[in-house]
Amino acid sequence: MTALAKSRETNPIVSAGRWIVGLPPAYPLLVLLFGIAYFTHPHLLSPLFLMLMLRQAAPLGLATIGQSLVIRCRSIDLSSAGVMAVTSYILTSGTIPVSPLAAIALCIVVGLAIGFINGVIITVRKASAVIVTLAMSIILTGAVIAFSQFRAPGDVPEILRNVVTSRIGGVPVAALLWLFVLFPLHYIDRVTVFGRYVRAVGSNPLAAEMSGIPHARIVLVAHTVSGLFSVLSCFFLLGFVGVGTVNIGQDLALNSLSASILGGINFGMGKGGMWGPAAAAFMLTFLFNFLTSFGLGEPGKLMLQGLIVIVAAIAYSKRQT
Repeated sequence: MTALAKSRETNPIVSAGRWIVGLPPAYPLLVLLFGIAYFTHPHLLSPLFLMLMLRQAAPLGLATIGQSLVIRCRSIDLSSAGVMAVTSYILTSGTIPVSPLAAIALCIVVGLAIGFINGVIITVRKASAVIVTLAMSIILTGAVIAFSQFRAPGDVPEILRNVVTSRIGGVPVAALLWLFVLFPLHYIDRVTVFGRYVRAVGSNPLAAEMSGIPHARIVLVAHTVSGLFSVLSCFFLLGFVGVGTVNIGQDLALNSLSASILGGINFGMGKGGMWGPAAAAFMLTFLFNFLTSFGLGEPGKLMLQGLIVIVAAIAYSKRQT
């Protein structure tokens, strides 16, 4: 190694630059957004507005947890819209005459079951994850629309509305619950055998299987967990809206995919964690509010979001090669 190369290795500025470049795209993009907002729309940075956006980001953050876990296992989950339609129907239609708590528990069981079925078809039948989960979403949404013709959606259970819309010390409970979920999941991802298996399966599934790692079982668990977090995300959305609707969470599959990529999760690498996608979920929520403050409509938001994801995916994949 030459003297010049050694000097670059020990240069703190160069080291700091490499550290920043190695961060998930969501972090520098969030700092950039904060900087632009400081000079153009400083009210967006007020504590009250930031708390409001943190609450708005919680449903996307929960959905992104499941999506990022599935992506790290070299799979994908596009069934969240269907899972949410079923959840909304069970909770608000009154078709199943049970107490609100029993209905919430039933939704969780249904979400786990749908994720498990997705995982079984993908791992046992070796079917495409894109096709299976997208088809599952279409089937579930169609079934809910068919049943909804006989009974209109009603109000969301009061207990759910009270929990997700309340605050503790000015901080939204929805945001606190999101953070409460993230901490143990970060521990599971970094310390436990399951976390190491996820990284191994995502990096090289063939090598993982030859090493005795239950590759199919890990993917199956990831899809089951993803189904669970789609239901939890729907609970938050329903609590905010207050009434049931078949169309709830229609854009969450795309947004959770975007947040996962911007949060440093990439197909075929197994790397990533919990905080990058969480920061990306908040960054996207902040971006949508920021664009709204400029009067940009929904088509413009979608085009810009897609462009950001493509650029981030290209930049991040190049850094990993």
